[in-house]
Amino acid sequence: MPFENPSRDEIKTLLASAGPIAVVGLSDNPERVSHMVSAAMKSRGYEIIPVNPNADVILGGKSYASLSDIPGNVDIVNVFRRSDQVVPIAEEAVRKGAKVLWLQQGVYNEEAAEIAQRGGLKVVMDRCIKVEDAILNPRGN
Repeated sequence: MPFENPSRDEIKTLLASAGPIAVVGLSDNPERVSHMVSAAMKSRGYEIIPVNPNADVILGGKSYASLSDIPGNVDIVNVFRRSDQVVPIAEEAVRKGAKVLWLQQGVYNEEAAEIAQRGGLKVVMDRCIKVEDAILNPRGN
């Protein structure tokens, strides 16, 4: 059965109930899309946890080398990596106990989705979290 993203109502619920969002591939370069999207989400009140082994601090938060290095829980794992690199991230998201694996616009991997779903995670692929939040929660409420 081919993959289908959750309905817009389900996505709205996932975002409304989201605690910490770990952003894998978050760049410390303000000109990169991952940085712009994460900055916008942070400005809308979301807790952003950077995951980038090559940076110490991004958007004012400590950057971690991997999901496993993050102390405490993570609700959403938001991925800015190439489609062929996300299977290990899906496996790590399951081990971390995340609730959602979110692959950003342009990122699609059915194997990663199956791994995450088997591990109990909801999966969103090939959608921008910032765009979805702006559509489903236009005033940031």
